[in-house]
Amino acid sequence: MSEHYFNALEHKIDQLLDHVEQLERDNEQLRQQNQQLREERAQLVQLNDQTRGKVEGMIQRLKALEQNS
Repeated sequence: MSEHYFNALEHKIDQLLDHVEQLERDNEQLRQQNQQLREERAQLVQLNDQTRGKVEGMIQRLKALEQNS
């Protein structure tokens, strides 16, 4: 086999290694983003539950005021 063939093969392997490294970086970035989104979602669910509780409390108070009138 010629030296040209081995040089071409070496170049292709280097390209593949670069591509794998880039994919690993992208994967790590996506994992971090996923974790941040999960945390944000948990905070929003908690806030939604708190807000729902407050609104339900207001509705109960309004119903009580209505019945007392």
